[in-house]
Amino acid sequence: MNLFNMRNIWAALALGVLLSVGSIAPAAAQQATQQADEAALLQQLKGAPVAGRVSIPDAKSGVLIQPQGREWRQTLEGPVKSVGGWLLVLTVVALAAFLAIRGRIKVEHGMSGRTIERFKGVERFAHWLTAICFVILGISGLNISFGKTLLLPVIGPEAFTAFSAFGKLSHNFLSFPFVLGVFLMAVMWIAHNIPNAIDVEWIKQGGGIFKKGVHPPAGKFNAGQKLIFWSVVIGSLALAVSGYILMFPFYVTDIAGMQLAQLVHAIAGIVMVAVILGHIYIGTIGMEGAFDAMGTGQVDTNWAKEHHSLWARDVTTRGAGDD
Repeated sequence: MNLFNMRNIWAALALGVLLSVGSIAPAAAQQATQQADEAALLQQLKGAPVAGRVSIPDAKSGVLIQPQGREWRQTLEGPVKSVGGWLLVLTVVALAAFLAIRGRIKVEHGMSGRTIERFKGVERFAHWLTAICFVILGISGLNISFGKTLLLPVIGPEAFTAFSAFGKLSHNFLSFPFVLGVFLMAVMWIAHNIPNAIDVEWIKQGGGIFKKGVHPPAGKFNAGQKLIFWSVVIGSLALAVSGYILMFPFYVTDIAGMQLAQLVHAIAGIVMVAVILGHIYIGTIGMEGAFDAMGTGQVDTNWAKEHHSLWARDVTTRGAGDD
């Protein structure tokens, strides 16, 4: 290869580099200009949507840009999702740690073999109606937030699509019996869940769950159960109102109201799941004899005296009076 050819090759390479740099620089500059223009546009809008004129009855279709939508999406996918996810993880870890350290709360004097009725059939029906619906609603709701990240890689796209489609249908239709169950429980139990001075003492003694041999007095529902009750009632109200706004869009509110309903629904749902995880724990593996209350409706008399002494005394007194 002679000197002339070498010079031609080097000249061609240099020209190619110059052309590449020349093509990249304008593209980068154009992208930066577009980003600056978009930021300037959003700043000028200051939250006001950009809308045009449409001839169809649906005026919402004329909205071209709604700046609040970006803030809503960033909030939902950012702090709500991350904080909510960590809340559920920490709840499970805390319950596991409590079980490992404290162990199962057992009946101190052992089971007596004698039982008294704690919940009637209609009460158990309302509880299990609500519980079963909530479990399915909770799983299908969590799938919306975390399914693509956690479940999709495990079961694959086809199974995930089928599961999500079924979850959407069940989430919509089971909301109605869920609300019915919560309403029935509220009507039947609200009189027993009014806070009183006995609850203060129960809280001071930690409900007797942190230290063996401690059994603070309680009526039909102790302070912890009252907290669960009001969390379920208020949380379910928030879920129902926000959920039906989303299920029947734009009947009662605009796009901003829909976005607010989505945030309320997501936050209330995650908090409710965390609360119910604690409720499920204490009602199953966390406390000996607790499941019988909703399983058969009958509880051992020693269990009743240790955990609900005032209620057990009233029931025993009424029973003796009936005799």
